[in-house]
Amino acid sequence: MPFTVLLVDDEPLVRAGLRAVLEAQPDIEVVGEAADGAAVIPLVNRLRPDVVAMDVRMPLMDGIEATRLLLRTVPDPPKILVVTTFENDEYVYEALRAGADGFLLKRARPAEIVHAVRLVAEGESLLFPAAVRQLAAEYGTNEARAALERAALTDREEEVLRLVARGLSNAEIAAGLTVGIETVKSHVSSILAKLGARDRTQAVIAAYESGFVAPS
Repeated sequence: MPFTVLLVDDEPLVRAGLRAVLEAQPDIEVVGEAADGAAVIPLVNRLRPDVVAMDVRMPLMDGIEATRLLLRTVPDPPKILVVTTFENDEYVYEALRAGADGFLLKRARPAEIVHAVRLVAEGESLLFPAAVRQLAAEYGTNEARAALERAALTDREEEVLRLVARGLSNAEIAAGLTVGIETVKSHVSSILAKLGARDRTQAVIAAYESGFVAPS
């Protein structure tokens, strides 16, 4: 079955460009479009896409608020890929903090767009480049540091979290640590539970905001 995608952007040319790139792939299907974040929840409930590729800045409801509402109100919500013009935009970081799973630059090459959708849909690695890591570190708080200490991660869990923060997939982590992929999945699940994180993105944000991992 192909990955299904909902496109949300107030610029028709952006939506048309993304649709053309994605629908050229045999394993990706664009199932709908919207021009504003306010239309996202009804469309998600009707179309049940695997991924919502959503502009972070829109006139009525931006991608941050749409992300919050989607995750709060829709059972088993889709993955959210924020689409933006600037990689160091604080709006992007707020969207990630709200629960988005990654972000995509509007100027990305077609192969990068396809890779981003597949990566987010599969959910086992991150789109968390250097500019966003730096923003995360700048948002660091004593509260974040205390929360990570309370999580009491084991040495191996700390090692796995550092690798997740570098963007490695479960398979890549398993190969690097010479363990089975199911073992890595178990460690990741434990890390998320201890940190109270919804997904890998939230865990990595906690790692950078607490200073546990430094931006490189």
